[in-house]
Amino acid sequence: MAIKKRTPPSRRPVPTKLTSEVLQQNAILHGLDGPEASEVLERGSLVDLAVRHQIYQPDEPIKDVFFPLDCVLSVVTRMEDGSQIEVGTIGREGLSAIPLLLGATTTANESYCQVPGHAVKIEAKLFQSLKTNGRFLQLLNRYVQAYVNMLGQLAACNRLHNVYERCARWLLMTQDRVGDPDIHLTHEYLAMMLGTQRSGVTIAAGTLHRAGFIEYTHGIITILDRVGLEGASCECYRVASEQFGGLLRLVNGNNGSDASSSDEAARKRKKIATRS
Repeated sequence: MAIKKRTPPSRRPVPTKLTSEVLQQNAILHGLDGPEASEVLERGSLVDLAVRHQIYQPDEPIKDVFFPLDCVLSVVTRMEDGSQIEVGTIGREGLSAIPLLLGATTTANESYCQVPGHAVKIEAKLFQSLKTNGRFLQLLNRYVQAYVNMLGQLAACNRLHNVYERCARWLLMTQDRVGDPDIHLTHEYLAMMLGTQRSGVTIAAGTLHRAGFIEYTHGIITILDRVGLEGASCECYRVASEQFGGLLRLVNGNNGSDASSSDEAARKRKKIATRS
């Protein structure tokens, strides 16, 4: 019997101006309506974020809030020697304002754009006023809970799972957020995201490439076989899907897997394990 593969989220047409339809492409802004939505349309802006675009810097006041549409933001911790490691990622299921939600105006971490794309940008003052909207606040709280849960999961993942499993998990999570099989990312940057050496990422990507799950060229990683990549990933991708699934379904539609897809992923997981 033919295997039915999970359908990845589709990329929408590139937005050219801020509209009500654009607000619906972010799970948190999806909760706004009436005068609050009108205020975001009037006072917010649609921005095109390039790689390394600064979202906020350590110990500096957070003045703006970004709601990703098809980009991915990275939250990193930088050490004294200049090295850095990713401690969180943010896509269209969320927003950049977690420090503000927790009552702070600054943070010790740094955030910048990891995968280029579009976002809705509003001032921090406007964001604080929007929290009076009940559904908006409910989605914010739901997102923060999922985000905090994932921080613990990813800490365990980085300690216990090998680099090709983590690489597969990261690519799957990124495709869920950008809705495109083509992910603009170099091996060097992916290594920093995964907290490993570039040589380790090269080996992991090579393993996934030889298995036919991905291809990569000129700074673009393309997912060819999503079910295969799910089989190569560790359990943390499933956990991430459970944590953020409800929020992502608001903007992606229901892309849940069926039993046959899960069985095929498990079969391919065993196959790639014998190759590593």
